[in-house]
Amino acid sequence: MELGSSCWSGIIAAYREFLPVAEDTPVVTLNEGNTPLIPAPALARELGIHAEVYLKFEGLNPTGSFKDRGMTMAVTKALEEGSSAIMCASTGNTSASAAAYAARARMNCIVIIPDGNIALGKLAQALMHGAKVFAVQGNFDDALRIVREVTNSYRITLVNSINPYRIEGQKTGSFEICDVLGDAPDYHFIPVGNAGNITAYWKGYKEYYSCGRIKRLPKMMGFQAEGAAPIVRGHVVEKPETLATAIRIGNPASWKLAEAARDESQGIIDMVSDEEIIAAYRFLAEQEGVFCEPASAASVAGLLKLARQGFFAKAHPTTVGAHGTSSPVRIVCILTGHGLKDPKNAIEYSSKPISVPATVEAILEKVKLEPRSQGALNS
Repeated sequence: MELGSSCWSGIIAAYREFLPVAEDTPVVTLNEGNTPLIPAPALARELGIHAEVYLKFEGLNPTGSFKDRGMTMAVTKALEEGSSAIMCASTGNTSASAAAYAARARMNCIVIIPDGNIALGKLAQALMHGAKVFAVQGNFDDALRIVREVTNSYRITLVNSINPYRIEGQKTGSFEICDVLGDAPDYHFIPVGNAGNITAYWKGYKEYYSCGRIKRLPKMMGFQAEGAAPIVRGHVVEKPETLATAIRIGNPASWKLAEAARDESQGIIDMVSDEEIIAAYRFLAEQEGVFCEPASAASVAGLLKLARQGFFAKAHPTTVGAHGTSSPVRIVCILTGHGLKDPKNAIEYSSKPISVPATVEAILEKVKLEPRSQGALNS
């Protein structure tokens, strides 16, 4: 069967008019983007107001995270400019994405990771895609410093989010949200680590607003992990600590741009504890059927934190207790990566398998089941 012209071909093909590419640009794509915007009714009920909550599940990109949106642009432009190799510092997802897109473009890829501070699922991806991976005895900020020095001195392209083409690709997530909803949401909740993604989404919303595709702009609501919250605390965190490895960053590369997104949108950048992240992580899996990595759940943890503090009840008093009598508050939470990226935390923070003898009786001792009717048994 031939693929029709309506088949999704990646974000560059879909949003070419908004991206810095020419007709003859050699596009490197794995058909990234077009990720689902999943309604979250259980989460909406938790807020105590008349709300619609959606989960933009970026874990369904080709390498399992939002990084693919930026990487298709970064590697495409590197290839167009004649580069034969790319390099990045990474807590995991960037390394997986860079390695995959480099393989697709037949380019070399060098990855610098903090030793012992990367989820196994992400490390496995980078290694399988053929990247040359170096684990440095330091944190992400040390790794990024090394990458900056090397790429400034040698003919190799840096593909971290300080590469402007990464931001260009990542902004397409906001286009997709608006295309589905018909306008921007009221609030956009997002995890903040290196701060490139909140910067990119805000850029995308502003571009859609400027050309008349949407009639309003959302409030950008960013959340860092409590142990890695330099923007919230107002100073670099020398030794960031959080189980959410993807946002374990003490000196974000896009710090000032993230603050601009917060201020221009009249939003906030706050922090959540590891306990709040894990609670949201489990809530999403158990109540919504969506399995994201822990760092992704920072957006939902932030939403639940504000709801408990009465933020929405104060900001939208006419929606409290309203059941269809007023327009719902529209909220989008970005889930940046898939849960299978971090199997160690998934196993640690979920229920464990129950060991029993291989008999029906042993199973029935542990669970209560309603017998089928005689008619059902015979059908």
